[in-house]
This record gives sequence, structure tokens and C-alpha cells, in this order.
Amino acid sequence: MSESGTPSTPAEVLAGNDVLQRREHAAIIGAGVIGASWTALFLAHGMEVRVTDPDPDAERKVRSLIDEAAPTLSALGLPTAGIYDRLRFVDDLADAVAGADIVQENGPEKVKFKRSLWSSIEQSAPPHALFLSSTSGILATSMAKEMTDPTRLLIGHPFNPPHLVPLVEIVPGEQTAAQCVDEAVAFYTALGKRPLVLHKEIPGFVANRLQAAMFQECVHLVASGVVGMDELDEVVTSSLGPRWAAGGPFVSFHLGGGTGGFEHFLTHLGPGMEYIWKNRLGHPSFDEETTTYLIEDLHRAYGDRTIDELAAERDRLQVAILNALANSRPQPSTN
Repeated sequence: MSESGTPSTPAEVLAGNDVLQRREHAAIIGAGVIGASWTALFLAHGMEVRVTDPDPDAERKVRSLIDEAAPTLSALGLPTAGIYDRLRFVDDLADAVAGADIVQENGPEKVKFKRSLWSSIEQSAPPHALFLSSTSGILATSMAKEMTDPTRLLIGHPFNPPHLVPLVEIVPGEQTAAQCVDEAVAFYTALGKRPLVLHKEIPGFVANRLQAAMFQECVHLVASGVVGMDELDEVVTSSLGPRWAAGGPFVSFHLGGGTGGFEHFLTHLGPGMEYIWKNRLGHPSFDEETTTYLIEDLHRAYGDRTIDELAAERDRLQVAILNALANSRPQPSTN
């Protein structure tokens, strides 16, 4: 892989180009933060993109996000010159999906809404179109209940922002065709993403469940006065962040067990961790008192910078981390 995580060897480039040539027409349904970010990434890879959203201000918002994302895309090695030439905004859903090879849905997290939406999309999209939902937790099996052919619907859940963070969780429904899963993996890989196919459906998938579990304790520690928000963030970025960027929790604990590995860890440190699980982790709620405390501490910790300034710093650091990791990984053989 190249510095940006995009295909770099001749075989990978050909495979990526072939996929994007077959899937060059995309429909973005819902143009919030996630939909706009997908739009930027698709355009940077030379795709033709039609965007539809009921928000009358959607076009301005999407163009604004693309402008903000352009430096990051360039830093990842993607072209941004003439990026708007392949972008269209349409009011009608049927017009958006007509001729689409890929439909990436980013609508509200309401199961009834998504069922109706996918039923409508199915009526107007070509038979070969691949249906992908960015939902952060609703199952494909549930969304597909009103579809005539649920075999081509599956989850393509990104981590925000999709144009930057590599992970895409691919979660097939009970009736999703295996070929569609393979096509989704190939498509996201051609975009330079790291698609991961879950072995079974579970609400919230994997990354968000991990994030929710950790954030629960983050809220408890801050709301209990143990640390401030900025201090907790520094704890993560100075310990767990770089550790998990190099190796996830399991390999980290395997290494933490020394020469005895994970078995030694479980024997000697497992009981202490179990005790923390049962007796020491917090169970906060977003009641009025906690919410007020958190908002006040957020203003103290980060109130001197705007959202745009914080996002720009995040993107700059994230690009540096991704490129450093890509440069440190063994390169695939070209033989």
C-alpha cells in the first residue's frame, strides 16, 4: 500500500481501477456530515456522484465540507483539482439513484424510515446497483424487510470522517448475497479503506460498541472529578491511542503477558481486571447535573478553539499517523 493507504503495486492499481470503473456512478442519499464526507472521497477517486437531501441548504453544506476536506485528501495523495466537475445535486430520489452503480445511504437513524427509503430506492435503481448503508447500528436484516430483493443490501458503516478514517464495517444481513459482500469489500478497498466483514449481525456493530463502553468510563471519570476532559484526552493520546494504533487490545495484552503471552496475562492479571469490571467501573447517565458539568468542562478545556480549528488539527494529526503507520508496514512484493 502507498503512504495514503491506497493501492500502490501494479496488480493492486489494476484491481482498484477495475472496481471503480465498474462502480463509477454513485448516489449519496443524505448529505449530512457522513454523506458529505463520502461524497468528497468518491469524487477524489474520480467517481461521478449524485447527491440528494431534503435540506434546502444541503448543497452549500456539502461544498463547504469538500472545501475543508480537500487539503486532507491531497495530503493522502488524492487529486482534488476539478473535484466539483463530477458532482450533481438532485431533488428527486429516483433521479439520484437512476443509473447508479453504488448507493451509499446516510439517512436518519430510524428503522421505519430506512425501510421505506430502501424500498423506494430499489424501485428506481438499476438491478446491478450495490446498496450500502452508513447506519451506525441498525441491522441490514431489519432495514430490508420491505424490499423485494434484500440480497444486495448490506451495511457499509464508516468511522467519522469517512474520507479520512480507514475503517469500514461491512455487516451483511441474513439474506445478503455473498457476491455483494465481496463486491463491497472490493469497492471500499479500491477507495483505500480497510473494510472488515463482521461474522454476525449485532446492534451497534463493533467499533461503536467499543467506543460506547470506553466513553461510559470516560464520562464517569470526568463527572466524578477525577480528571478534566482535556486531561483524560491526554491520557488516551499519550497511552492507549499510540498503543492501539500499533496493535489492538488483544495483541497488546498478549505482549503484556511477557514471555508467557496472553495465557500468563489471563492467569496473573485477569482476576484484577474482572474485579474492576464487577466493582469499579462507573455507570453514569446524562442527567441534567452530569450534562451541565460536562458542557461546562468542555468549554473550559476546548472553548478557546472553534469546531473548525479542532477538526483541522485532528485531520492534520490523523494524516500524519496514518502515513507514518503505512510507511512502517512491510510493503507487498511486486513479484
